[in-house]
Amino acid sequence: MKVLVTGGLGYIGSHICVKMLQKGIQPIILDNLSNANPEVLNRIAKITGIKPILYKGDVRDKMILLTIFSEHKISSVIHLAGFKAVGKSVKQPIEYYDNNVNSAIMLIHSMQKMGIKSLIFSSSSAVYGVPKQVPLTEASNIGLTTNPYGTSKYIVERILTDLYIAHDEWSITLLRYFNVIGAHQSSLIGEDSQGIPNNLIPYITQVAVGRYKEVMVFGKDYPTPDGTGIRDYIHVMDLASGHIAVLENVSQKSGQYIYNLGTGKGISVLEMIAAFEKASGKHIQYKIVNSRSGDIAECWSSPTKAYAELGWKAQYSVQDMVNHSWQWQSQNPNGYQSL
Repeated sequence: MKVLVTGGLGYIGSHICVKMLQKGIQPIILDNLSNANPEVLNRIAKITGIKPILYKGDVRDKMILLTIFSEHKISSVIHLAGFKAVGKSVKQPIEYYDNNVNSAIMLIHSMQKMGIKSLIFSSSSAVYGVPKQVPLTEASNIGLTTNPYGTSKYIVERILTDLYIAHDEWSITLLRYFNVIGAHQSSLIGEDSQGIPNNLIPYITQVAVGRYKEVMVFGKDYPTPDGTGIRDYIHVMDLASGHIAVLENVSQKSGQYIYNLGTGKGISVLEMIAAFEKASGKHIQYKIVNSRSGDIAECWSSPTKAYAELGWKAQYSVQDMVNHSWQWQSQNPNGYQSL
């Protein structure tokens, strides 16, 4: 089976590609390298013994999509490529809508032209907006998003839903990721944030290796036990396994499928810092600052549907996640620029 993976050299994409290769599935990667490093290709090869095929280009480029579909018999597409920083999306909404929504539309057009009707979309828990209650299930209300990033994911979900209503021979899977952290156990690939990290764990790890003085904790006045935001953190390799479960179980069956990929447990920012201190043996300095526009107090999942229908559930503990994040960052203090 050949699968096109857009954004396949990114943090999440690289781990999915490793898992695919280990399962005998061939990823064909399309990545414009705007938030990825070409060294990742060599690291994937070192882990798996196979160097995937890479096309350098943008998903909004119709010609490169048609070239890929013409040169390879693609069974399914995993669409990961997109901007993902909540705070940045508030400041640059048009760029986020252009990149995230237009890329999906161009991809769908090209798939239709070439007769490819299986798509797995990298969505987000951000589509739920401010939860009325937790845990969140796939039946929870969506659309009342709090930032352009989440809205862009919701718009693409809506587009794909309408596509399936019009063409029910498609297989469309919407995977709503919760907070993805961790790294491959080899420490050869992991999250390599450029500039000041937008997400908590790379911020903590970069403070631990001395790249930054302290972690900025955005808000301590939320209605949570310690006042900091609570999130559902999932190991990136568990997330990768979720994609394999979709490929093996429903990607070749017509229908629309929606799954939360999370652990079902909420962890606060301060609890995560404490877990990382245990993993690294280092004191992590942090500073409380104002909450960010678009952030919410708490968000965690009910992953029971994915287990019932796909046989998938998260295997790694929070301590496993931070241990692997620390191993990656400590062995690659400057990310892929370390070597």
